[in-house]
Amino acid sequence: MTNVNPQTNLPNHASEATLNDLHKSQNAVVLLSGGLDSVTCLYWAKARYASVTAVSFNYGQRHNSELVAAKAIAKTAEVNHRIIDIDIAQLGGSSLTDHSMIVPDGDADKFPNKKHDEIDNDAIPNTYVPARNTIFLSYALAVAEVADANHIVIGVSSVDYSGYPDCRPEYIAAFEHMANLATKAGVTGHHLSIQTPLQQLSKAQTIELGLSLGVDYGQTISCYQADVNGLACGVCDSCALRRQGFIQAGVADPTHYQAQYQS
Repeated sequence: MTNVNPQTNLPNHASEATLNDLHKSQNAVVLLSGGLDSVTCLYWAKARYASVTAVSFNYGQRHNSELVAAKAIAKTAEVNHRIIDIDIAQLGGSSLTDHSMIVPDGDADKFPNKKHDEIDNDAIPNTYVPARNTIFLSYALAVAEVADANHIVIGVSSVDYSGYPDCRPEYIAAFEHMANLATKAGVTGHHLSIQTPLQQLSKAQTIELGLSLGVDYGQTISCYQADVNGLACGVCDSCALRRQGFIQAGVADPTHYQAQYQS
């Protein structure tokens, strides 16, 4: 098993033990899609903070299986869960929201350990939803103010990912800076942080972290084009990266696949 050491944006002037004690009295908002990464973040936050609010989005995505999964996961984890309706689909520009576009087949070797500073626009797949993380984080920021939360947790990674520009560390740092300029909490001295515990983890390491926290990955759905029963296609980029992660972690893949892609 790989040694997992999640990154948690620790200030230099405070020890990890001191911050852990502080966090136990603080609240967090977790972006919960119902997929592997976000559920790992949910359980990571539950183990760390006093109270957790999970936020999911009905944004006009290709299928609602992930929302069904998110509801079940939040219930199992016994956390407050909010589903926010926004219509990103009307903007188009992504195969995840535009049914006239084709979701490309995945190639897990296409983005092996891609560095965050090697973004190539030609390598960004059409599953990228323009400004999605910025939109989601903005809503989560509003929820954090209402819920008196000091932290927003998001499952972005710079290691095993599809090349999305809004998963990079410099983007997260920039959003955190903006958040503390733009909110009542920020300007009154209540610093808000964006936590990215998976930022430097591979899919295999993420799976190992989640299992250590008690995550049931059989509840999750990561597929870009799951069917009406919530069964994964097995061939899209997200399925390919997920399948590769379970193989590298040496763990049986609990994903529920469509019959023709059962392994």
